Amino acid sequence: MTTNSVKSFNTSGACLPSKHYMLPALPRLPNVMEKIDDELYFCIHAPRQSGKTTCLKALIRQINSEGKYYAFYCSLATLRETKDPATGMKYIAGLINDGLDSSDIPEISDLAYSFEKMPYMAYPVNMVKALLKSVCNALDRELVVFFDEADCLHEEPLVMFLGQIRQGYIDRDSSPASRFPKSLALVGMRNIRDYLYRVRPEEKSMRLPSPFNIIESSLSLGDFTRDDVGALYGQHTDETGQVFEPSAIDQALLWTEGQPWLVNALAKDVIVGRFQKDYSRAVTGLDIDLAAQDMLLRNEIHFDSLLERLKEPRVRRVIEPVVTGARSLPEGISEDDVAYVIDLGIMKMDPGNEESLRASNLFYGELIVRSLTRKLQKNVPAALKNQWMDGAALDMDGLLRAFQVYWRENSEVNELTEKEKMERHRLLKTRVAKSLTNTEIADKFDIHEDIVKIIKDNLSGFEREDFPHIVLFAFMQRVLNGGADFVQREYGLGRTFVDICVSYNGIRYPVELKVKGAMAREESVAQVLGYMDKSGSSAGWLVVFDRDSAKTWEEKLTWETLDRGGKAVRVVGC
Repeated sequence: MTTNSVKSFNTSGACLPSKHYMLPALPRLPNVMEKIDDELYFCIHAPRQSGKTTCLKALIRQINSEGKYYAFYCSLATLRETKDPATGMKYIAGLINDGLDSSDIPEISDLAYSFEKMPYMAYPVNMVKALLKSVCNALDRELVVFFDEADCLHEEPLVMFLGQIRQGYIDRDSSPASRFPKSLALVGMRNIRDYLYRVRPEEKSMRLPSPFNIIESSLSLGDFTRDDVGALYGQHTDETGQVFEPSAIDQALLWTEGQPWLVNALAKDVIVGRFQKDYSRAVTGLDIDLAAQDMLLRNEIHFDSLLERLKEPRVRRVIEPVVTGARSLPEGISEDDVAYVIDLGIMKMDPGNEESLRASNLFYGELIVRSLTRKLQKNVPAALKNQWMDGAALDMDGLLRAFQVYWRENSEVNELTEKEKMERHRLLKTRVAKSLTNTEIADKFDIHEDIVKIIKDNLSGFEREDFPHIVLFAFMQRVLNGGADFVQREYGLGRTFVDICVSYNGIRYPVELKVKGAMAREESVAQVLGYMDKSGSSAGWLVVFDRDSAKTWEEKLTWETLDRGGKAVRVVGC
């Protein structure tokens, strides 16, 4: 099956067996042509493997085919290790020439390297601006430029590059004879606000004079809708006859929320991995679920990149309270940090609710939990694994009773004392731990060096009241890994509860986690019943952690079964 190559892009990314399946590109960049027509300089940002480059190239082909403007593409990806600004400008000039040369428009490609010997090319502080100006003066239409991987530039080359772009922009507006690109886009993983944070972290307002203030706005590359997923999989059906049942499309969207690489990778895992290209087999929702588990256990390369991001302190500061269902982010977490995590594609806010924050999709949600609980899982005895699975059903009662024992014996592991927690908050708020030695911090805050080490080791660790959720996550992950069909978790900022749904042999076991006092008991039970209806289960579990240090374990470790209209809700005290 073929499509118009000007208006579409290849979403396969070596995922679906065929490499020519296409979806329209422009719907994923709404208003981009309006920005170009309005002569704006802007950012396009999206996470890795989201189809940025192919989408850009399709957009450039469309612009050139319409005959109104010229457009060309220039990737700055090779400059990741270049730290000297003068050297960086020479390399950028070379990459601009490479971009011109690669254009399939003769009027553009003929200009490649034709300005190399001009006198201004000897001066790095003016080189990029002068080269772009010469290109614009040589063309009979206005020029649109897309700089891909712009966020890979180091600080000083970035400042010099954007300074020249800004000056050319200003000269263009002040003198009609001074031509410069009509519109220009910086493309990368991050929004313009994070460019500013990297270079000038003390500047909190984009209104300050800087090379960044020419950037009018930003666009984020949209994820696939359900119709998009159905259309993409439908192209495979048209070519091979292999059917994706509606439940398969639903589950693909449930796991991925339309993230392009994940949508393709799920289909590939089923078709190539599970079915061995047997196109006579219809793909079901269960096939998609099992493929998702396969991918999580394999740790795909795409996931490795995400896990590296989770090691960054500014990322962990944001995601940890989200995982535990905190009401809000704690003090000391800046809007820049939140925006950074969203721009990386790790988390998202629900439309119309700026107070919400959650994992971008179930895949990333699982990876986040697995990453954060990896160390804790090592504390869970290996002998516990799979004792509560008999091939037909999961003994969730037995599993949670075992957790009560484990929690009593291990609840204090990795928790900070009240003093350590208070000092941790102070260090987090002032952000000195990254730049000072333990001795310097101890002197500055009058804290013993041993305490400083504990605080630094736990600087992005969980607050005391949030810790139980993570221990139960780690316990269930260790025990159920490889035995359950899948363990699905739902969590997010402001939810005040965390859901776990274990699927084993086609049966779903819903569990809700609460900290005692966070919500009235009957309201919590009502939430469990709602979750049971959602998962089609006749039994559900409400795990309530009592954080009152004055109570004995005999008072905390309780078990009660409630009957609500023929449905059983086990209330498990911990």
